[in-house]
Amino acid sequence: MNVKNINKEIAQLVTLIVTVVLLVLYGIFWKPNNFEEPSKKITVSKGETFSSLADSLLNNGIISNKRTFTIAGRILGVTHAMRVGKYVFRSGLSNLEILNDIETGRSSVAIKVTIVEGERATQIASQLTRELGIDSSRFMSFLSDTSLIGIHPNGSSSLEGYLLPDTYEFFWQDDEEHIINTLLREFRSFYVDSLRQRAKQMKLSLNDVLTMASIVEGEAMFDDERAVIAGVYYNRLKKRMRLQADPTVQYAISDTPRRLTYDDLKFDSPYNTYQVYGLPPGPINNPGRQSILAALYPAKHHYIYFVSNNNGRHRFARTYAEHLRNVRAYRRARSVAMSR
Repeated sequence: MNVKNINKEIAQLVTLIVTVVLLVLYGIFWKPNNFEEPSKKITVSKGETFSSLADSLLNNGIISNKRTFTIAGRILGVTHAMRVGKYVFRSGLSNLEILNDIETGRSSVAIKVTIVEGERATQIASQLTRELGIDSSRFMSFLSDTSLIGIHPNGSSSLEGYLLPDTYEFFWQDDEEHIINTLLREFRSFYVDSLRQRAKQMKLSLNDVLTMASIVEGEAMFDDERAVIAGVYYNRLKKRMRLQADPTVQYAISDTPRRLTYDDLKFDSPYNTYQVYGLPPGPINNPGRQSILAALYPAKHHYIYFVSNNNGRHRFARTYAEHLRNVRAYRRARSVAMSR
C-alpha cells in the first residue's frame, strides 16, 4: 500500500472519528428535546440531587434521555450548581439550554402570593409553605426581631401586625428573611410621615395604632364600617370601659378564629379584652391599609356598642338599652336563618 492510499485512509478515519464525536456531542448537548405541549413546568427544591432532578425532567417528558442529560451536567459542572425555583421549559430546548437555565435560574418563574387582610403570622407562614415551599419554622423565627421593622420607636414585641397584606411576587423557596423584609418594606412605604404625625397627634405608639387596626380588621367586613367601629372602641377607651372585642379573645384561645362561648370570655389572658382594660399588648393579626387608616382616622360619633346584623354589617348603639334591642334582633334573625 502506497503512502498516498495510507494518507487517504487516515483522513477518512479521522473524518469518521470527528463525525462520530460531533454526533455524540450533538446528542449530549444540542439535540432538541421535543414534546407536544408548548411548555412544561418543573420544581427544583432545596437539597434536591441532580439525579432526582434528571428523573423528574425525564418523567415529565421535558428531556428524552437521562443518560445524555446527566453526562452533559457533569461535563459542565452543573450537578452542584442548581438554583431552586419553579421552571417553565418550552419544547425543543437542548440539554445545554436546560442546564444553563437551571444553573442561572433564568427560566424560573415568579409566583404570585396574595396575603389577605386579617391573617395571623402563623397563617401567613402556612400559606407561604404551601405556595412557595418555604420553611415555616424559619419564617416564624424572625417574628421576634422587631429591628427589621425599620421604624423607631415602634413599641412592638413582634412583627405581628406589620406583615402588610397585598399581592406579592416571590420565587420558589425564596429566603424566608427576604420575604419578611419585602412585606415590611411595603408596610414602610405605606406608613408615610403624615400617618406617623397623625399617630403622634393622637398620642398613640405605632404598636397602639396597629393593635387597634388589627381589632378593627377582625370585626369589619365592609370598608365603610371600619372607621365607625374604630370610633366605638376609642369611645370605650375614653370612658374607661373594657373593649370587649371578640377577636382579641379568639386570638388568646386559639390559633384560628372560632365561635366563642361564655366560658371563653373568662379566659385569663392579657389579650382578653373582656377581662382587661385598654388595648391588648399587640396586634392580633396583620391588618390591611383601610383598617390602619380607620385606626388613625376614626369616625366621630357617640356609639359605644355594636352587634352583628347577620349579613356582615353591624347595628350600632349609644346606650345599653338600645344595644340590647339590637342583640335581640340579631338573635331573632340568627334563629330564623338557622331554622331554614
